[in-house]
Amino acid sequence: MLGIFLTASFAATIPLANWMISNVGVCVPAGPCLIPVGFGLMAPSGVLVVGASLVLRDAVHSVCGWRWALAAILAGAAMSWVIASPALALASAVAFLLSETADMAVYAPLRERRLWLAVLLSGGIGAAVDSVAFLWLAFGSLDFVAGQIIGKFWMTIAAMIAILSIRSTRSAQI
Repeated sequence: MLGIFLTASFAATIPLANWMISNVGVCVPAGPCLIPVGFGLMAPSGVLVVGASLVLRDAVHSVCGWRWALAAILAGAAMSWVIASPALALASAVAFLLSETADMAVYAPLRERRLWLAVLLSGGIGAAVDSVAFLWLAFGSLDFVAGQIIGKFWMTIAAMIAILSIRSTRSAQI
């Protein structure tokens, strides 16, 4: 049951991020809608959802395996075609496939030894790859890449803290 919930949640992040980019925040003509992410930087508004997706991908990988993670990416990309413009949906799908593959390549070998490090490093790599690929494909510009990476990093840090808290609580109960 947990695996189905995680997979569905992960798949839903893709169309949700695409919807937000067109509808939430300060919208730039012929560009994305933006939100502040700190340090005076702005990023397309889907950034926090994409940051969460990187962590959810790790959870799906851990609970269900990489094939489920890949299936969720494909399902989310298909749902994006209903919500977003074809150009945005395609840019999103390509960016997700590239970033989640990079995320998985870093996460898989580290997760057994140091889960917190696996989440942190894979999230950072995935955020960088996703940010560059998406912004370039969707808007032909890397103007908001720093904001994208920072926004996604906030979600990775939040997830890492949650994971450490859960592990600490479980250890204390034993």
